Amino acid sequence: MFRYALTRGALLIAGLLVSSALIFLTLRVLPGDVAQLIAGTQAGPEQVAAVRESLGLDRPLISQYLDWIGGVLRGDLGTSQLSGASVGAELVEKARVTVPLGLMALTIALLIAVPFGILAALLRGRASGASMSFTAQAVAAVPVIWAGMMLVVVFAHWLGWLPAQGFPRTGWSTPVRAFEALLLPALTIGIVEGAMLMRFVRSATLQAAGQDFVRTAAAKGLTRRQALVRHGIPAVGLSIITVLGLQVAGIIVGSVVIEQLFTLPGIGRMLVADVGTRDLVKVQGDLLVLTGFVLIVGFVVDLIHHAIDPRQRESG
Repeated sequence: MFRYALTRGALLIAGLLVSSALIFLTLRVLPGDVAQLIAGTQAGPEQVAAVRESLGLDRPLISQYLDWIGGVLRGDLGTSQLSGASVGAELVEKARVTVPLGLMALTIALLIAVPFGILAALLRGRASGASMSFTAQAVAAVPVIWAGMMLVVVFAHWLGWLPAQGFPRTGWSTPVRAFEALLLPALTIGIVEGAMLMRFVRSATLQAAGQDFVRTAAAKGLTRRQALVRHGIPAVGLSIITVLGLQVAGIIVGSVVIEQLFTLPGIGRMLVADVGTRDLVKVQGDLLVLTGFVLIVGFVVDLIHHAIDPRQRESG
């Protein structure tokens, strides 16, 4: 186990370094000039060149990258080129919205996917099971922004149960209002992601039903359904853990869109604004944190899967 964790940890570090280099280089080929933006549209070439020199943008790219990644390794993501604020401090502030939103969405997705996916597998061949599978497939195909607008119309405008936009200025010091502000966005992401995951849970449950240990349990006197519930469904948990890493990535992507729709002051909305203003240091910090979070989740999922799956331990 220790050797496996060490190997996966080395791959995680390598992945973070490669991602940081790709993020840095990709942002440098985007159109636009942050020095021109800061200097103003009326600024002459000399003024723009002076701003570019003050920001260090006239230095070789390799020097700029090494300075940035060196700061990251020390825990410093840099300062905004426009406002001069600490990128790390702003990310921590915005994470107070994005992280609870993601956790709520993931919880909702699991509450939908696991019980209904298993139930759809148990009801295979019946009209109710077919309707559940069809509904999941239809919901999974819905764009998250369209689903959000529909939920706003129903729960905010028609019923008036939840706020349509915004987040309280007092933040989590008023937890009830903060929770209400995030509930509708979390439902939007959770329902769509839950429908996708439900299809996977159904397939994994049906696959478990054909395993030898389920058939052996049925041969010992259990009904097919009892054997599946007692012995097959626990095995499905391994498959769910494996796919959770992909779900986390989907939730992060959905959060970027949903924070725009619901005007939430989270990391996703800040990222879109920073791209628009060409604040390269903030954008690369935002992207590196999001990418690192996805890679770390995948690393943790791998370790958990390796720890609880005896087949992987034996192969290791």
